[in-house]
Amino acid sequence: MTRLLVLGGARSGKSRYAQARAESMPGDLIFVATAQALDDEMEDRIARHRADRGPRWSTLDVPLDLPAAIDAEAAPDRVLLIDCLTLWTSNLLFADRDLDTETAALADAVAAAKGPVILVANEVGLGIVPDNALARRFRDAAGRLNQAIAAVADEVQFVAAGLPLRLK
Repeated sequence: MTRLLVLGGARSGKSRYAQARAESMPGDLIFVATAQALDDEMEDRIARHRADRGPRWSTLDVPLDLPAAIDAEAAPDRVLLIDCLTLWTSNLLFADRDLDTETAALADAVAAAKGPVILVANEVGLGIVPDNALARRFRDAAGRLNQAIAAVADEVQFVAAGLPLRLK
């Protein structure tokens, strides 16, 4: 069984890498999207990403309840590609959800998944310390989430400049 976490910076090639890995596996492909089209630019971005996926893909929009989606959708004959955990963290913050509880629930769902799960997340801790409390809270939550998912993942890849580096 595959539990793969793909980390990287913005525009590093992590989503492309994750999609290629998913497409190399047999079975149905389910893209679990956490993005919300809250403005025109994001609508365009989402449309471009959908166009990049072929007819083998179906899409689930899951801005908040990822653990429940994994529980419901994971199966041996289906590959879940969750993109991305960083946006999911933002969604949780804005919905005033308990980040520690949600992180633990997601890690449990990934560990118990009955089929392959590939998760994409930004590595946000490599830059400068944010200058405001909300940005620091986000950075810290994203880092803790990445650690929790990496702990239950079978494999972790870090992508920079389109090149994967195996971490686990």
